[in-house]
Amino acid sequence: MPGSGAVTRNTLRQQIADALRDEVLAGRLPPGTEFTVKQIAEQYEVSATPVREALVDLSAQGLLELVQHRGFRVRILSVDDFRGMIEARALVVDGIFRRLAERGTAPGSGEMLVSVRRRGEEARRAAESGSLEVLIGYDLRFWRELSGLVANTYITEFLHRIRVQCWVFAVPHLQREEQLREALWDGHSALVDAVTLADADAVRRIVQGYNEHALAWAARL
Repeated sequence: MPGSGAVTRNTLRQQIADALRDEVLAGRLPPGTEFTVKQIAEQYEVSATPVREALVDLSAQGLLELVQHRGFRVRILSVDDFRGMIEARALVVDGIFRRLAERGTAPGSGEMLVSVRRRGEEARRAAESGSLEVLIGYDLRFWRELSGLVANTYITEFLHRIRVQCWVFAVPHLQREEQLREALWDGHSALVDAVTLADADAVRRIVQGYNEHALAWAARL
């Protein structure tokens, strides 16, 4: 059993990783930004060890990349990267909903859907108002909880990682959008309604529209 020092360090490691991920998602650390372990350690006034571990974690998640002899850099993702992520996401999500249609949701899913619905409503409102940073937070939680209905943590974590990467790519472009509201998808509540009713055709249609919306937006870049 690890000692309290290890627990504290691991908690700090996660806090630093979460803080840096939020900075990237908010566009305050744009793609291509470089920094060292020492700079981040000084910024957060912590030792180098948990910072190095946090940066390695974010690199494993595809958000950062190691720059030899220079530190770390926020990964620069291309439109082709984005299209590939949408394709991977679409294939897995389609499989999730086919499974739900065939087997039904896991025990206790009713309570989970109540929480998912709240996330969805907040995400929809944020999208309709053009509140990008608020939308990202609710959108990530919405999809994470929704994918959790299949009770498979590997699928949930895989989709969450891809969705974070999608937002990392999208944020710098969306921040330059003159018509931001039109670029944001707001079908979260409609999707929860379809899932609640076990309407497989409606679910498939909404998710397909979601992916087509993302690809159409990327095609304009």
